[in-house]
Amino acid sequence: MFPQSTPGSVPVQRLPAPKHWLAVGLILVAVVIAVGLTVQIVPGFTSAELAVDQNFSRNHNPVLTGLALALNLLFEPVVGALVVLATSLYLLLIRRSAQKAVLFALTVGSGWLSCQLFKVVIGRIRPDPALLLDPLAPEPVSNSFPSGHTCLAVALVLGAYFLARGSRAEKPVLWTGMILAAIVAWSRVYIGAHYPLDVMASFPATIGVVVLMAGLWNRQAPSIVARYQSARDRRATMDS
Repeated sequence: MFPQSTPGSVPVQRLPAPKHWLAVGLILVAVVIAVGLTVQIVPGFTSAELAVDQNFSRNHNPVLTGLALALNLLFEPVVGALVVLATSLYLLLIRRSAQKAVLFALTVGSGWLSCQLFKVVIGRIRPDPALLLDPLAPEPVSNSFPSGHTCLAVALVLGAYFLARGSRAEKPVLWTGMILAAIVAWSRVYIGAHYPLDVMASFPATIGVVVLMAGLWNRQAPSIVARYQSARDRRATMDS
């Protein structure tokens, strides 16, 4: 199934993916879209979720507010892009692992940036800051389902988990990271930037897309890498 390694060749790292990765990934994506469209159509969903945001807004705590605003800054798009770039360059230039650099960038990039496609398809508008007693970080009118900050957090966790696979840090990275992602999700509702279902949907949305990416990588990467290595070997032979 996979090309045999030759001297100087690099084995292709497989990513963890369920056996029926295509079905699992598509089901998760479909569920997210179905939920997003449902909350747009069914009366009462948005008003009930807005009540949760309003309750948080009436009961802000200085310590929790500081935490939520810090997470708002740490997981904003510019910072997220810098983290992905810096980590990928570290893996490429310091660790000398082009494959890990590509896998990390693909994992985080696909899981995070795909949230913009969901937002366009769903078209749910953010909570109106004027309806909140204390909007901590008013956002411009834009789509909110799912949460970009939460998708970034989940994608970073999955990227870190893939890097830690096979080590003793594998499970701690996954579970600690998911707890952090849940805290990021809470913070988005706490500051009034998202409805509760926006942040909850971010988990299956990100995981579904990453499952599809991992399945495609496992299926296509070996042949692509083999062709690249074959072409490289031919050039080396011609130059010698």
